[in-house]
Amino acid sequence: MIGAITLLLVFQLAGEVIARGFGLPIPGPVIGMALLFLGLAIRGGPSTDLRNTAQGLLQHLSLLFVPAGTGVMLHFQRMSDEWLPLLASLLVSTAVTIGVTAVVLRALIHRTRIPKDLP
Repeated sequence: MIGAITLLLVFQLAGEVIARGFGLPIPGPVIGMALLFLGLAIRGGPSTDLRNTAQGLLQHLSLLFVPAGTGVMLHFQRMSDEWLPLLASLLVSTAVTIGVTAVVLRALIHRTRIPKDLP
């Protein structure tokens, strides 16, 4: 488990170094996640230890929302002052996400569909 957590943190650190080193507007953890995905794709998937560690982290994912909720309460006045842009961005990003997901799902279903003339 320690090795798997270390691996996750190393990829996050690599993403932070790349983001700050090149001055990219993308968060370091997102770059690290992409690097981890590429590494796992090349390797053929996660090890059992990494899979179990990730599953354990996902089981306690709700705890990671506590700092976000605290931040919302800390900046409640600012959020109430800027509620319209926040609401608009939430609605637009949700609609775009649903649309992109539908298009990708349709493409994947079309791509994996077996022709009817094959046995």
